[in-house]
Amino acid sequence: MAGMGKRMRPHTLTVPKPLIPVAGKPIVEWLVEDITRTCKETVEEIAYVIGDFGADVEKQLIAIAERLGAKGTIHYQDQPLGTAHAILCAESALDGKVIVAFADTLFRAEFKIDENQDGVIWVNRIDDPRMFGVVKVDTDNVITDFVEKPQHFVSDLAIIGIYYFRDGANLKKELHYLIDNNLMEKGEYQLTNALENMKSKGLKFIPGAVDEWLDCGNKDATVHTNQRVLEHHRNDQLIADSMRNSNSVIIPPCFIGENVELVNSVIGPYVSIGADSRIEGSVISNSIIQTNAKVRNSIVDNSMVGHAATYTGRPVQLSVSDYSTHQQ
Repeated sequence: MAGMGKRMRPHTLTVPKPLIPVAGKPIVEWLVEDITRTCKETVEEIAYVIGDFGADVEKQLIAIAERLGAKGTIHYQDQPLGTAHAILCAESALDGKVIVAFADTLFRAEFKIDENQDGVIWVNRIDDPRMFGVVKVDTDNVITDFVEKPQHFVSDLAIIGIYYFRDGANLKKELHYLIDNNLMEKGEYQLTNALENMKSKGLKFIPGAVDEWLDCGNKDATVHTNQRVLEHHRNDQLIADSMRNSNSVIIPPCFIGENVELVNSVIGPYVSIGADSRIEGSVISNSIIQTNAKVRNSIVDNSMVGHAATYTGRPVQLSVSDYSTHQQ
């Protein structure tokens, strides 16, 4: 999760993309919760590969791991040298059974990891695979090829960015081989090249299927992911007891955080409002409002409003950064 999240600007100017909340929790927290649930054994360590995000972010990440009963460790990728390089930055964690996940994606699935396999690579069937790495499989459902962003159709099974390896030490050895021999593709060290090397030595990888793949790569995708997570958790307690409601209507599912104040407004469906925010005289649907934000006299849909931002105005689709003030 070391990337700068440029497609999510302005929201990533103050907060790393994987810590942007959807449905009341950071993206990365939903991800590690879902992965932990798929494991048959106890997860001992959650290793985060990050950039220079600061001490407060690191404390948040460690706390997420500890809430799941695991040790949290922090590792740094100082240069954007590709997926293989990023994983190797956490080489002290590459031992025994390992799951690798890229922290801008969420998934919905009901499965347990088959830990007897050499490896499992989760995929999702998509209409246009040209922007993704894909896999080809044989009649026994064993992966035969990894193809990075094919411009001509070879497969519609897109790699979603979650991988299981039975032997983490062997993965570490293959990653070291790429970097020690400067084997780059398009200027980066690619995990798919390490997977090809492992496959050529007889390891078998199988595809894993997910019911739904949720992307958090840009504002619209993140708002959609917020909607889907709220739908999946509509039976959970999503509204804080400390929320204050004055003549407002809430249309579920919505997440409403601690000490939120709603005044003469209609909220929902598919709205997440962070703690200490105030919504007044507004209609808000299908949107994410971060903490300590203020929205007045507005109709807001398909929008993200950042932490401590203030918006007063007219019907819009917004992408307002943290600590901003906008008035129409």
